[in-house]
Amino acid sequence: MSDTPEQADVRFHVLPDGRRIAFRLADGRGPALVFLPGYMSDMDGGKATTLFEWAKDNGRAMLLLDYSGCGRSQGDFADGTLGRWRDEVLALIEALLSGQQVVLVGSSMGGWLNLLVGLALGDRLAGLVGIASAPDFTDWGRSRADKAALAAGVTVFDENPYGPEPTPMHPGFWEDGQDRRLLRAPIGIACPVRLIHGQRDADVPWKISMKLAERLDSDDVQVTLVKDGDHRLSRPQDIALLLRTVEALLQPAEPQP
Repeated sequence: MSDTPEQADVRFHVLPDGRRIAFRLADGRGPALVFLPGYMSDMDGGKATTLFEWAKDNGRAMLLLDYSGCGRSQGDFADGTLGRWRDEVLALIEALLSGQQVVLVGSSMGGWLNLLVGLALGDRLAGLVGIASAPDFTDWGRSRADKAALAAGVTVFDENPYGPEPTPMHPGFWEDGQDRRLLRAPIGIACPVRLIHGQRDADVPWKISMKLAERLDSDDVQVTLVKDGDHRLSRPQDIALLLRTVEALLQPAEPQP
């Protein structure tokens, strides 16, 4: 894979077990933005790279990363779980953004992962943005037959609307996800939260974002519905909405003179 000029600054953080996690880091003022990609996605996606360039242009600290088994990071995707990837994100935040306040931006599965990371960050979490957030999709997103197969240790393959190869869900990911469901109880996140969801999303029902808004402890939660928006929300107008949302969310967190 050849790097574009914008991706030539990819570096690697080595975890204690030797896993090499690819990342890009923009230095700047905080709170630091951290983008969490979706399932089988990576930091080269349009939303991630556009937000990263925006952060650099505006002097903002920002971290992009690839989970193990994804993008440039080492590992086998079949070994990936929410818990494993959460711990990788937390390790990079601790190593690269030590002591800084953090605003998490998560897309699809990243919108589940940012909740798990946010709960672990505690007071360091300054804000959270979810794009087509998909918490608990191992539960509501799977049929009884799928769940039975996964519980029996069988990998389930789904049609992939974005590429020629089917999308796998491995039993380890499913089992771990079932243990990390959040929508059945209050979610102890009290920071400002912004949720964006397309009402033509064929993968994650927009009502999931409404349910998530209800479960969050925070009183500062806003949900933006894009009537003609799909799951990816990657059109120019969708990305412009994301940038406006992030910029507005960051403004209250600016240090006062």
